[in-house]
Amino acid sequence: MRELNFKPKAFLFDLNGTMINDMEYHTLAWYSIMTEDLGADLDYANVKKEMYGKNHEVLERVFGKDKFSPEEIERLSVDKEKRYQAGYLPHLALIVGLDNFLERAKAAQIPMAIGSAAIPFNIDFVVDGLNIRHYLDAIVSADDVQMSKPDPETFLKAAAALGVAPADCLVFEDAPKGVESALNAGMQCFVLTTTHTVEEFDGYPNILGYITDYNDTKLNLLF
Repeated sequence: MRELNFKPKAFLFDLNGTMINDMEYHTLAWYSIMTEDLGADLDYANVKKEMYGKNHEVLERVFGKDKFSPEEIERLSVDKEKRYQAGYLPHLALIVGLDNFLERAKAAQIPMAIGSAAIPFNIDFVVDGLNIRHYLDAIVSADDVQMSKPDPETFLKAAAALGVAPADCLVFEDAPKGVESALNAGMQCFVLTTTHTVEEFDGYPNILGYITDYNDTKLNLLF
């Protein structure tokens, strides 16, 4: 963790586990498909370890690159997202304090964007379901990039869409691969400890701090 003396000119948010605490529901949806539908011999913990990147990348990591046709991958992906949304909808909510943080950033005229490996179907489910689109100046989804995190493409495209230099952006992330993506983009990070333990982020020099929610007083130093 580094001394917090950074005044960012833009905020970039990962979505799942960062703006909403929903990673359990993604994992449950994949666990159901992989073990019940596809017969994989995996426990919940091992499924959770694969929860990053695009859907086809998840399937390829678990089952191998040539296991499914493009049509099968599309069908499984749609099925997974429908299961995820059905399970999470009753619990759909911003992480504590984020509503006030977004309002404060908007009032300070700090541009904001989402940079996520989620598909637009899921991003729209969250953004419109929680009525936060008016806070966002850009959204970069899985459909907008060729390379998933930890490649920097997602966050670099978000910064470019906002017209802000990468070094002036602050990323909010919940996953080591996301923090690595920000590091590769030349960006500093705050980490939400919703999904991973602090120990899992050892060795990343771009982390300014760890927070459990957006009411953490450390965030006051950003404005």
